[in-house]
Amino acid sequence: MKISQIKELLDAKVICGEDKLDREVNSAFGSDMMSDVLAYVKDQAILITGLVNAQVIRTAVMMDMGCIVFVRSKMPTDEMIELARENSMILLSTDNIMYNACGKLYAGGLTGAGVTNE
Repeated sequence: MKISQIKELLDAKVICGEDKLDREVNSAFGSDMMSDVLAYVKDQAILITGLVNAQVIRTAVMMDMGCIVFVRSKMPTDEMIELARENSMILLSTDNIMYNACGKLYAGGLTGAGVTNE
């Protein structure tokens, strides 16, 4: 799914990375615990979180995640935005709570990232 589709599904505001909205992602992972992101994300995914600190950007960079969606109208700090720009990352913000954001993306065809029961 293209990031532009994610933006539309979530009625999200683009914070940075406007020129990269044609990127494709394979899945999504929602969490406020960066240790879970490190443990469970296996492929190119977007991160959906309400956590707003620089560690979120660093974790996403480490896991090769090109997009972060902040839920509940959370906005990253200037430091976070600069770090995201330095790493060619897309940042979005949506008014949706995490549960609704994940549900809308799943209903739109984006699968979850992480461990399955297969």
